[in-house]
This record gives sequence, C-alpha cells and structure tokens, in this order.
Amino acid sequence: MPAFTAREPSSLNRRQWSQWAAAAALGSLTGTALAQDSRYPSKAIRMVIPFTPGGSADILGRAIGHELTTAWGQSVVPENVAGAGGSIGADRVAKASADGYTLLMGHVGTLAVTPTLYPKLPYDPIKSFTPLAWVARVPNVLVVHPSLPVNDLASFISYARANPGAVNFSSGGNGSAAHMTMAYLSLQAGLKMQHVPYKGTAPAVNDLVAGQVQALFTGIPAVLAQIRSGQIKAIAVSSPQRIPALPNVPTVAEAGLPGFEADQWYGVVGPANMPADVVAKINQQINASLRSPSILERLQSEGAQPMPSTPKVFADLIVKDLARWRKVIVDSKMTL
Repeated sequence: MPAFTAREPSSLNRRQWSQWAAAAALGSLTGTALAQDSRYPSKAIRMVIPFTPGGSADILGRAIGHELTTAWGQSVVPENVAGAGGSIGADRVAKASADGYTLLMGHVGTLAVTPTLYPKLPYDPIKSFTPLAWVARVPNVLVVHPSLPVNDLASFISYARANPGAVNFSSGGNGSAAHMTMAYLSLQAGLKMQHVPYKGTAPAVNDLVAGQVQALFTGIPAVLAQIRSGQIKAIAVSSPQRIPALPNVPTVAEAGLPGFEADQWYGVVGPANMPADVVAKINQQINASLRSPSILERLQSEGAQPMPSTPKVFADLIVKDLARWRKVIVDSKMTL
C-alpha cells in the first residue's frame, strides 16, 4: 500500500474529481431546493457499519454514533451490514434517501479498494455518495500467533521466504484492508503466503488467537487488547512513526522495508445529493466530537488518529486513494 502523501492527481484522478465536482454542484442545487429545516435531526439516524462487530470500523462507528447521540439528543443506531468487502452495506446506503438519516461508516477498503476488485459493484464510489467527514486514520499492525517462531519483522520475512506457502494469514474478507496490506507487504518483501479470508475482522482475530492461522495485518483497535494480554505478538506497525499505544513496536520501515506505509482511514458518507445544510451540520458536529477530550483520548488509546477536516478534503482523499489502490492491485496481479 503506498503512503498517503499528497501527489499531483493523475489524469484518471482529474476525470474522477470532475465527475465528483459536477455531482457536488448538482447536490448543492438539490440541497438548496430540498434543504432541511433547523430541526435536523428530528428522528433516529441509522449508521451503517459495513463490517461485522468487533473490528476497527465497528469500534469507530459506535464511538462517533455515541458522540452524535449525546450532542443531538437523537439516537444514532449502529447497524452492522457485512459482506463482499463492505459493498453490501455501502450499497444499502447508496440506495437510501438522501435526507441525512442513513449514513455509512466508510473505509478505505469499501470506497477505494473494493471498486477495483469488484468492477460490477451496484454503486459508484464517486457518484453514489456524499462525503461528510474524515473521522480517523488507523495504522495497521502485523501480529502473529506465539507458535510462529519469529519475534520481529526480519525473522518473519526470513521464515516466510524459507517456507513459501507455509504461512497462512487471516483477513476480514477478500479485498479487506488486512488482505491488501499483507498483499502489499508480500509484494514488497517477495513473500508467498496463503490468504484465509473471513466474514469480518472479529472472526479473523479469533482464529489467530486460537492458532488456526498464523498472522494478520489489521487495524490496531481490533487487536490491541489481545496484544496487551499476550495472546498474540505484535511485530511491526504500518505507520511512518511509532504509535503511542504500542511504543515498543517498530514501524515496518525502520524494521527493514524503507518507505513502507499502509494506514487505513475511516470517514462518514451519505447517499449522493444530500442537502448542503445537512452536510454542513453533520461535518461540523463530527469535527467537534473529534476535538472533544473524551473521544480524542479514546481514539488515541486505540491507536487511531482523529482527522477533523472538510468534506472536500475527505473527497480528495477518496479520489486519490482510489487511483493508488488500483495501481497496487494491478501491480500485484490480484484477482478474486
């Protein structure tokens, strides 16, 4: 996975951004015509989390939902709709009414990876959604079962190279962030390992703890408790710097693969053409929540970095990473 650093948009990025800008302009006009009154939200909001309970998306989605519930006095109800790399839940939101009462806890996998892996998706990652707020950036951590005879990244790479195909790794499903991150590591280090996809991060973690699989490269929140309890070993983190939650775990770059960076990101989107005032209200409240001491401490303790920003900044991120992940998938010759 390439580092999330600013780059000059490719021609593909420009075309995609032009499409999104046109859609945004239409959305603004539609929003003006259909603008909600100041009572929004006047009823419960559904927060679709397109993965099973227990993973990073679930943890972050519920945390944001709790903050919005407290701020607005209306329930934000989490709904886990897993399957097909998050595309089932995403499609449900894409087809929902654009009134602000159905939201998606979006993820780099769902919005920037799955569209390349599943070219016949029923939704378009650019045209089908309204970007609302970038929530967090979450480094991935490479963890292994204690039975695997490795203690650091160098020994992990050496063992996998010496035993091609013998190491199996779990993920939350084909095309998930865990799948892509390990595929990127394999591409960079010249490894051949067996992928074991699960229907969600939680079962992927459970089978790692049980020793049914040997490795996993996933978001820190999903495995932090198991690392701290000693059930699994942390080998390296994907971020450019070490993480406060795991200060003794080196980065992949410092452990032997310079330039390697592969963080996940999460953000809230809604259906296309949402009213502009509703977009602004959701963005402002999520940003305020991300700056509150309670959620700031909670996210950072889980290894997540809050990312308050504008809808445009989040939209730019999606467009850029859609192009970047397409390149990684093509270069690694990944097919499902």
